[in-house]
Amino acid sequence: MSLIRKTILHVETVYMDGLKAGERPLKMVAAAAILRNPWVGRGFVEDLSPEIRDIAPQLSEHLTKLIIDEIGSGDAVEAFGKSAVVGLDGELEHASALIHTLHFGNIYRSAVKAKSYLAFTNTRGPANAPILVPMMDKNDEGRRSHYLTLQFAVPDAPAADEIVVVLGGATAGRPNHRIGDRYSDLKELGHDVENPAAVK
Repeated sequence: MSLIRKTILHVETVYMDGLKAGERPLKMVAAAAILRNPWVGRGFVEDLSPEIRDIAPQLSEHLTKLIIDEIGSGDAVEAFGKSAVVGLDGELEHASALIHTLHFGNIYRSAVKAKSYLAFTNTRGPANAPILVPMMDKNDEGRRSHYLTLQFAVPDAPAADEIVVVLGGATAGRPNHRIGDRYSDLKELGHDVENPAAVK
């Protein structure tokens, strides 16, 4: 893609939390693309859709491949999310435009065979701004073990006229998770809601 200046793959593997090793390591991966903001310098652009349709699918395909190549397969991705940070010359709407569209999300969702929506953040900031990628279980939004956040920063991005677009994936839940899930809370409160992931 001619708009992309560079891509970054951020990988963390967590073996222990709270001085106790988890049952299995948690690998979290963020694939980021730093690209020129296509709307900067054009004044207030009313219709963002032409660029969304052109850029978002290409970004998603590229970032999805980076995630899956690192993790090994779409099936191995248990939790996922997305993020975008727009530089200071852009609008928050520019960050939102490229990730809050099915032209972006459905490519990744299909590749990992997911049912859930992608957890997200969209923010504005300078170079080296914190990038937070929230994640949750790809098939069960109430599975708290997979409520995760991957944080990193890019020292030279976003420039004022750039956007950082990120996909995140994780291979497990938090080590030593032990706070239950939404369904047990709902049952305790008198609302017995069936876990959608358990429905066959």
